[in-house]
Amino acid sequence: MSLDGARTPGAHDKKPDQSGAKVGYANGKSNGPVPLNGAVTVPPTYLTHRLRLNPNSDHRPDSYEDVELDFSPDFFSSLERYLPPNLLLQPRDVKFKYMREILVRYYPESERIRLQKHREYRQKIISNYQRLHHELYNMHAANFFAPSFLKAISENTEQGFRSIMSEPSPGIFTFEMLQPRFCEMLQAEVENFEKWVHETKFRIMRPNTMNKYGCVLDDFGMETMLNKLMEEFISPIAKIFFPEVGGNTLDAHHGFVLEYGIDRDVDLGFHVDDSEVTLNICLGKQFTGGELFFRGVRCENHVNSETKPTEIYDYTHVPGQAVLHRGRHRHGARATTSGSRINLLLWCRSSVFREIRKYQKDFSSWCADCQRNKKEKKRQTVAAIKLELLRKDSREGQTAT
Repeated sequence: MSLDGARTPGAHDKKPDQSGAKVGYANGKSNGPVPLNGAVTVPPTYLTHRLRLNPNSDHRPDSYEDVELDFSPDFFSSLERYLPPNLLLQPRDVKFKYMREILVRYYPESERIRLQKHREYRQKIISNYQRLHHELYNMHAANFFAPSFLKAISENTEQGFRSIMSEPSPGIFTFEMLQPRFCEMLQAEVENFEKWVHETKFRIMRPNTMNKYGCVLDDFGMETMLNKLMEEFISPIAKIFFPEVGGNTLDAHHGFVLEYGIDRDVDLGFHVDDSEVTLNICLGKQFTGGELFFRGVRCENHVNSETKPTEIYDYTHVPGQAVLHRGRHRHGARATTSGSRINLLLWCRSSVFREIRKYQKDFSSWCADCQRNKKEKKRQTVAAIKLELLRKDSREGQTAT
């Protein structure tokens, strides 16, 4: 089984502090260094101020789009939510220097060089590609989403989400999400981009290691829009339905479109996604086949284990309809036998979950095989205790006689 996709910069390497210690400024509300006992404090550093374990979801981070950066501006905005409370109200340059120190400290030089090259690659595309539908590059929720979906998001309750969702198999949620006009515009934008790639002979990076067709939307200017899609529309759902896999701490994404058909990718092999939560939406067009087949959620240790009958589920794509599932939910796509199918995918990631996962051995909160193994160990333990009690009773009975 393969793991498709390249990792998002910053998705793995952040080092949150488990204790959430708060050290430094006197009252946590100043706009600059505060004198303590007559001495001016030194600028905050990672050695004196530790990151929070969980993000401050109520904090609205600064924009870093206009700053000369070694890393993605959106990543700085995301990382800002993990700053200790006494740093959140500091000037942007203070927060920027603090966060950059962390990134430089934990990113090897080779990774920084790779990120720099990728940033230059993106900038070259954005500077030369002529957009077709400019409205796609900013979030216009009323024009993008189905009214029922927007109503559920505004209510932001489990009951509200379940009222528009179907859960045909445990952990797989389907619901109407996108308006037909948005699907049409995004398809046209992708076709326009592919035409530009062909005409200019520009070599682009494909979305993952398994697909030969499709494009990364983040690479030609949609990163900010997709980040808002994750933060404002997917995170509220993931917090409720996928908290055990980092659904409440999503802070990075990989957004792309895949193309299937006779002259494109025909099918997709059995795999897991490089995500904590995956959003998959069919944009169209006319097609037959292409069903998704799901086969249970697994951790890395059990990724190739046997599928149980209760874990088998096949999903038929409907344009505008979304399917939301854990990234570790094993799945694949059957052959698209006629026409062409285009899907929008958003891999949502949590650096906190990935950091914690490095030190965990038990994944029974979400891995089906770990759950079964845990139940079996418990059953064996209970059986051993019962057997020992029976033996003890038998010995005591023999002694009494």
